[in-house]
Amino acid sequence: VMQKHSQDQVERMAWSKHWITVGFRALEKVLENTAGECCVGDKVTMADCCIVPQVYNAVRFSVDMTEFPIISRINENLSSRPEFKAAHPSQQLDCPSELKLEGK
Repeated sequence: VMQKHSQDQVERMAWSKHWITVGFRALEKVLENTAGECCVGDKVTMADCCIVPQVYNAVRFSVDMTEFPIISRINENLSSRPEFKAAHPSQQLDCPSELKLEGK
C-alpha cells in the first residue's frame, strides 16, 4: 500500500505515522474501559500479542507515544515479560541488522 502511495521515503514515513496515530487514538479510547495490566484486564489476550509489535512500528515511524499513556503503560508491562522479550521483532532471525536492539 505504501509503495502505491509514494516512492518517496519521507512521504511513506508520514503516511505510516498518520495512520498509526489515527488507530492508536481509537485504541486508547477503548483501553480506557478495558485495560488493567494488559489490554483486557490483567491476563494476556490476543490483543496484547498484537499491541507490542504495533508499538514497535509506532516508534519506528516516530509516533509521539506521550499521546497514548495507556498503550505505553501496557506495552511497558508486556515488554518486561520473558515471552514478549523473546518474541520482540528485533529478536527475530529475519530482523534487519539496523533494526536490532543493542543489548537484547
